[in-house]
Amino acid sequence: MMLPRGRPISLKQESRDWTDHFWWSADGVRLHARIYAGPDAAVDAPPILCMPGLARNARDFEALAPHLAQWRRVVVLEFRGRGESAYAKDPMTYVPLTYVQDVVALLDEMAIGRFATVGTSLGGLVSMLMAASLPGRLVGVLLNDVGPELEKAGLDRIRDYIGAGGSQPTWMHAARAYAETNAAVYPGYGIHDWLRITKRTHRLTPEGRVVADYDKQIAAPLRLASDEAGIDLWPAYEALGDIPVLILRGALSDILAKGAAQKMVKRLPNARLVEVPGVGHAPTMDEAKSRAAIDAWAAGLPAA
Repeated sequence: MMLPRGRPISLKQESRDWTDHFWWSADGVRLHARIYAGPDAAVDAPPILCMPGLARNARDFEALAPHLAQWRRVVVLEFRGRGESAYAKDPMTYVPLTYVQDVVALLDEMAIGRFATVGTSLGGLVSMLMAASLPGRLVGVLLNDVGPELEKAGLDRIRDYIGAGGSQPTWMHAARAYAETNAAVYPGYGIHDWLRITKRTHRLTPEGRVVADYDKQIAAPLRLASDEAGIDLWPAYEALGDIPVLILRGALSDILAKGAAQKMVKRLPNARLVEVPGVGHAPTMDEAKSRAAIDAWAAGLPAA
């Protein structure tokens, strides 16, 4: 069966536990989020905003979001050019500062004042930038394998593959191709694991081909950004202040070095580092060690 262009294939479609929400950016891009209502008793609690990595979408949180929604409302957004969010006309808007503006537009539309964030990679960068630009509104932050210092080797690896690649005839072909590219990130994965993560990151076209579920033009700004060392993100990170900060680091990560993660812990009073064994960039947050750390972090968030 062929599906409409852009519609994702999700493992959760049989038991959908979210509602779709669409909003508009300042430059006219229609953006998408999944809303998990949470319990009635937590209606006044600051919600948790989940933000995915560079080439990812809301399906990255298809297991974590309903878990967190046991305690409070969860908003899982898709950055422009990913998933069910529309592609931008100008590829140079695929940059963190624009993503921050898009998120602020959602917060304003939903009348969300204070909130916590769970940010993987790019989502974590957006979290730090929001801490600097929205003082006092963040009540907790989870940084999934990202920080103010990023390793050049990992950035070069991402730059090499992002926006590349074609289509595959079946999900099995797509899973094997994805495994070839990411074997070092998840060395313990079997074929069922690769199928699961491929269905999170890819979609079926109307022609029945399997393709990565993002606009390939998200790579355009990366090709121009060759000197990340000139960007000092430490002030943005330190703007998190004394709120609960959980830093997840994949033990095999080539993006967040162990030394940088340890430095992050020393810079903030309520930062905690948890290393997830056997994975690189980035932990899926479905791992047992990740989930235990996330539960402890969430338990420390304010109730109102």
